[in-house]
Formats: sequence, structure tokens, C-alpha cells
Amino acid sequence: MSGRISCRVKLSACEARLYRVKKGQTLQDVARAFGVPPAVLSARNGGVKELSAGQALCIPPAAGNAYRVRGGESKTLLCGSPERFRLLNGTDCFYVGQTVYLG
Repeated sequence: MSGRISCRVKLSACEARLYRVKKGQTLQDVARAFGVPPAVLSARNGGVKELSAGQALCIPPAAGNAYRVRGGESKTLLCGSPERFRLLNGTDCFYVGQTVYLG
């Protein structure tokens, strides 16, 4: 029962849409389907790494903010500062080909 209460608290705090995980889906599958970086999806859902069928996820709005990093770019160039990059993307990792939020 305590799991349900905790879940309800998390879901009510969700500012975006909710999604129920289907059997066999991974965090990367769901993130790609909604255009959200996996690290952001994980961070917005309590740091979840493994998903289970029926689990409810809070999907943050993508609204065209997802971007694939190219060579020569930096956190500061894309987001204004390393701190803002971390806030938007839920990680300090940064590499070419990575999908990130620009804000």
C-alpha cells in the first residue's frame, strides 16, 4: 500500500503527460519515442534505470528542444553554462551524437 501512496505523490507532481510502460520497453525506447534525452527521463522519474510493464512515467515536454550534439560544440555554447546544461539534461556527460535538451 505504501508503494501506491508514493506513486500517487509522484504522479500528482508530474507537470507533463503520463505514460504507461509496455512490456519489453526500455528507458531508451520510451525516451526516443517522446524525443526526450534518456538522462532527463530518468531524472524526472526519480532516477529510474530499469522499467517494468505498467509502470507510469512522467514524460517532460519535448516541444522541439531536443538536439543532437555535433563536433566542436560545448555545454556553454548550447545551454549558456555547464550548470544550466546539467539542470536541463540531468547529467554532466557531454559527447558528440548525444541527444540533449537546449531549454
